[in-house]
Amino acid sequence: MMTEDRPVVVALGAVDPALVIDVLGEGISFVAEPSDEDLVVAVGAIVRADVVVDGALLDRAPHLKVLARTGVGVDRVDLAAASARGIPVVITPGSGTRAVAEGVLALSLHLVKRLGPLTELVRNGRWAERDRVPVGDLDGSTIGIVGYGRIGRRVAELSTAFGMRVLAHDPLNPPPDELACADLKELAAASDVLTLHVPLTEQTHGLVDEQFLAGVRPGTNLVNCGRGGLLDLDSALAALESGQLGGVGLDVFDPEPPQHHPLFDHPNVVLTPHLMGLTRRATAATFAEAARGIGDVLTGRRPAAVANPDWATAAVDQELLKEGQRNVQIR
Repeated sequence: MMTEDRPVVVALGAVDPALVIDVLGEGISFVAEPSDEDLVVAVGAIVRADVVVDGALLDRAPHLKVLARTGVGVDRVDLAAASARGIPVVITPGSGTRAVAEGVLALSLHLVKRLGPLTELVRNGRWAERDRVPVGDLDGSTIGIVGYGRIGRRVAELSTAFGMRVLAHDPLNPPPDELACADLKELAAASDVLTLHVPLTEQTHGLVDEQFLAGVRPGTNLVNCGRGGLLDLDSALAALESGQLGGVGLDVFDPEPPQHHPLFDHPNVVLTPHLMGLTRRATAATFAEAARGIGDVLTGRRPAAVANPDWATAAVDQELLKEGQRNVQIR
């Protein structure tokens, strides 16, 4: 437990102190492995993607003034509970963008160039069988981007450099007219590679299911570096076995870590443990951005990006509601 008078910021999940201490400054004590006592006095927390932050956890940290999520996904953070307590949830939208986009192209190349099966041929002395493995091209093929936010746009830039035709679908962040597919089914049917970059919501959970995959171009390669819950794994496996999908590349799962699924054993599947956005440079930038967000809030500055922009007004509304309830009880 920290006994100093300095404000305490804790890690919720694994955070390398070397990446945040200098940014937080000498006036703040950082606790990488907090005890219950540390949570009680903490004024800020840096939250990793695999940590659930709900009302119960927030009740254990009554002095918390800010949460900083490393990344942008907040499906495991109770935003309403945070807002009701006047706690902004800082996010770090720009730090991992380029790394994730590179990961999308890396997984796409692995699948299109059939690196997995070809590695097995060489490893097992089956050189003579190499003509049996068809190798594809990104150049001249079509990539369909589902979700055209920061990462989707960067994927489009990299794909263009590879000579790919780019199509994109996003009702909330409309792509340029020359790239836009207003209909998701049209995008699926026209793409050789599909990549998912929409947030995980009730509406998008299970977005890529049996019905969706029935409409893709046969042999399409599917990449998910977005959120695990966007893809139904049973449907993806069935589509692989039927040839409707040519390959699947996954960096995200639901839950994480995932339970083993038969899809993972298919030779045309490549898996990474939600690390495409955590290259050395991106990790350092993400944690530094999270630490800066905490510093901004604690010093009265507006943070660069928050997931719950209503955090200040929601807390006021909650207090007014409580005051009204007290007045009713007095009467």
